Amino acid sequence: MQNHSAAAAVGPRERPPQTGTVHPQRVRETPMTELAESPLTTGDRNLSVDEARAAIAAALQPIAGTETVALPKALGRVLAENVISPIDVPAHDNSAMDGYAFRGSELQAAGPTTLKSVGTLFAGAPWSDNVGAEQCLRIMTGAVMPRGLDTVVPLELCHVDGDTVRVELGVIRAGDNRRRRGEDLAAGRPALQAGRVLKPADLGLVASLGIGEVPVRRRLRVGLFSTGDELRMLGQPLDAGSVYDSNRYSLMGALQRLGMEVIDLGLVRDDPAALQTTLEAAVAQADVVLTSGGVSMGDADHTRDVLARMGEVAFWKVAMRPGRPFAFGPLTREAGALPCWLFALPGNPVAALVTFYAFAREALLQLAGAAPRPLPVLQARCTTALRKRPGRTEFQRAIVEPAADGGWQVRLTGSQGAGVLRSMSEANALVVLGHAQGSVAEGGLVDVWLFDGLV
Repeated sequence: MQNHSAAAAVGPRERPPQTGTVHPQRVRETPMTELAESPLTTGDRNLSVDEARAAIAAALQPIAGTETVALPKALGRVLAENVISPIDVPAHDNSAMDGYAFRGSELQAAGPTTLKSVGTLFAGAPWSDNVGAEQCLRIMTGAVMPRGLDTVVPLELCHVDGDTVRVELGVIRAGDNRRRRGEDLAAGRPALQAGRVLKPADLGLVASLGIGEVPVRRRLRVGLFSTGDELRMLGQPLDAGSVYDSNRYSLMGALQRLGMEVIDLGLVRDDPAALQTTLEAAVAQADVVLTSGGVSMGDADHTRDVLARMGEVAFWKVAMRPGRPFAFGPLTREAGALPCWLFALPGNPVAALVTFYAFAREALLQLAGAAPRPLPVLQARCTTALRKRPGRTEFQRAIVEPAADGGWQVRLTGSQGAGVLRSMSEANALVVLGHAQGSVAEGGLVDVWLFDGLV
């Protein structure tokens, strides 16, 4: 159906062991009656990248199903419910730094303030004695502020002579450097919002509230396979015209980085019966089917026939480079069940990854219940001129690096052919030249998707 460049494959429909766990389908998604109103039918015209992304987003709803996991297992999972703080953070008024604590009302209005230090207070060791007038305490960061004291002067702003501490006029104001109880987070308020993809700092925040487990969305299950008679599995000899399929491995890595549960369905021959059998197996156990190959004009006839029997998949011509052919839509299940979504990517290795990043990545996060998160876009100056004609979006593999002026510069990784996967591996970013944009002169600013933001 479509040539690939390197990774695994097989004969009629061989499959390696599945990497995902097979579960019965229990998802509540968009009913087919609603899909009839969705913007999936676009005719034969070329879609812009933005139009295709909008049509996909409008058609999808998050999957159902949640579970509770221990905090150490929650990294990268999608939070299913708000995390409500059971305590005030901080739990008491405390010192924001090392210094001397005293009453702010005792600051002199016309000269230095002189205080007597009567002790040292460490974090975790409450002070039980009274602090008298014109007295202060040596206090450490995080220590609970003793009753009556409300101001902390940093060590470096004090003049200390034995137990005498002098604070010059104007270096501190009453109330400075005191962290108030509940200042960061009040009891009963949301600490984290549902839909958040949990980061390392989030785990620490939840732990600071004394919470050891969190409710998360179940992992999105994605059935993955590649198509093509020319593909061979790793370890098989290459005969004339055959290649190792790279796409399944690249896409498997991209899915795992997103926290998806991958069901590896291997490779499928260029045969309608084999394709239908594999799709039926995928639909029975996955929320999404992700394929590469089989969506170009030369392949579309029998693929279109198979998909017409199984759902309402639309074949799109997207005005982009690389990756013009793309198919998307719902595959139906048994009567009364909800659809499984198909993303059919082009077969060329770079085109498969670019269309995944452009269309599938955010859609999969949306299905997984994650809150919308626009990709971070960096602007960098081109080290060479870039040729581009308006009327399509172009994604060019590139390396972003610091420039001499302290900004960022970007250079291409060489050949931009859709089958040159090495240049994708060498790159750390994609230059994104917009639909209406023309050529860019050397030194011009361009938008860049950093791979660290994608993968």
